[in-house]
Amino acid sequence: MNLVQAIADLDRSSDLHEARILVLLRAFSEGTDGGPIEGITKLAKLDFLIRYPLMLERALIARGKSTHDVQLEDHERYSVESQMVRYRFGPWDHRYRDILNVLAAKDLISLSIEGRTIVISLTDEGHRVSEALIQEPLFEATARRARSLKRNVDLSATNLMKFIYDTFPEIVSLRTNKPIPA
Repeated sequence: MNLVQAIADLDRSSDLHEARILVLLRAFSEGTDGGPIEGITKLAKLDFLIRYPLMLERALIARGKSTHDVQLEDHERYSVESQMVRYRFGPWDHRYRDILNVLAAKDLISLSIEGRTIVISLTDEGHRVSEALIQEPLFEATARRARSLKRNVDLSATNLMKFIYDTFPEIVSLRTNKPIPA
């Protein structure tokens, strides 16, 4: 198997995406002002910034915040994998509902509906698993970046969507399945 195929297989594997979502939910549930993430749209936009740390760096600069916690590695800045692809709803793909359903089936998250909003919370088991994940060196950067995101870009879903489109206007002008320049 070549490297490109290995990377493509990894992206199709839901385990990595599930783990990243758990780490993100963990960061947003910590502290006195922590809690669930309200809405799949908000989750997708937050995950966009975690999944593509180059974009997180741009977002922090746009908000006048420190980029210290991003600590981009050269491979994240210059590799082909750091390019985003525009999906149907922007640079976030269609798999969030599937990922959330799998996490709920594993009793790692709970999903509830408030009005028209799906509220996503970690369960006790989800807290335990996410705690184990953030202790792993493989997820150290993701956890650090998720905490920075919570501190610096914790906006309402509507304001986050507006911020994303204002900060990254190129994501709305590209055709579907085309790379978004960094």
